[in-house]
Amino acid sequence: MMISKDKVVTIDYSLTDEEGELIDSSVGEEPLIYLHGHHGIIPGLEQALAGRRAGDKLQVSIPPEEGYGDWDEDLVEVVGVEDFDDPEELEIGTQFETMTEEGSRLATVIDIEGDEITVDLNHPLAGMTLNFDVTVLEVRDANAEELAHGHVHGHGTHGEGH
Repeated sequence: MMISKDKVVTIDYSLTDEEGELIDSSVGEEPLIYLHGHHGIIPGLEQALAGRRAGDKLQVSIPPEEGYGDWDEDLVEVVGVEDFDDPEELEIGTQFETMTEEGSRLATVIDIEGDEITVDLNHPLAGMTLNFDVTVLEVRDANAEELAHGHVHGHGTHGEGH
């Protein structure tokens, strides 16, 4: 069975950056399970997996525009320390979820100066070329509930891009 729209795909993957540093891997953990054609993973990886079958191994390099987008300076904001419940726990590198006009975003503290906290709302992988080493473990038809909801239910379903 080939990977195409509405197939449930199970993959093992390792993700490295341009320098070959390991960013994330499912190897030895739960594999990633996603519903193909429903934006459950980044576009470049979904395109690379289309037409593949269980047992296929591939290496793919994904530019930022097909991954998490380019890094956007407009998404760096300075906010006041009064906007935080526990400002004493903040340090450079602290990440937290915040609501924006575009929905929930992951924010990273990149500078603290007195009462001013500089946060970066770009995805942590924005602006990066992403190198995936992928093994397709399983391809199956989605069931009616999965199709209705546009994603897979059950364990191992942490989809990128949610």
